[in-house]
Amino acid sequence: MRIRPLERKDLPYVYNQENARGVMALWFEEAYTSFDELELLYEKHVLDQTERRFVIDVDGQFAGVVELMYIDDLHRNTEIQIIVDKDFQGQGLAQEAMQKGIEYAFNVLNMYKVYLYVDVDNQAAVHIYEKIGFQNEGRLRQHFFAEGQYHDSFVMGILRSEF
Repeated sequence: MRIRPLERKDLPYVYNQENARGVMALWFEEAYTSFDELELLYEKHVLDQTERRFVIDVDGQFAGVVELMYIDDLHRNTEIQIIVDKDFQGQGLAQEAMQKGIEYAFNVLNMYKVYLYVDVDNQAAVHIYEKIGFQNEGRLRQHFFAEGQYHDSFVMGILRSEF
């Protein structure tokens, strides 16, 4: 397994992931409505220095996405997000891909802290994040709206010295 930069050729796979309501609800986001919109977003963000998107690549197959968002060079922190394709879940890829994304944030981008948001009810994800070394920094009450209701979210973070 490796992570590599997201390319235009990966957009059909991203489109399939992001049109799955259940998947996007975990990210507290709506599914995209069209492939054209996804292409426009790709064009808009491909040169954006405040984010990096990586494909989880398993033997040349698209297995998911790891994203570093809101890269803040002043405060040296960034948010990390991950989606593992359903066909590749249960293989330990989420933990390995998260570790590679965090390593990139600390060793390439010189970040001091990486943080994430996770639904308090997503105990499988919380467990993975804790195994990596993330610490729960607090609970945001009814902070995100997804699937027709508000959800509490944990904010979790890991410092460079803890990784």
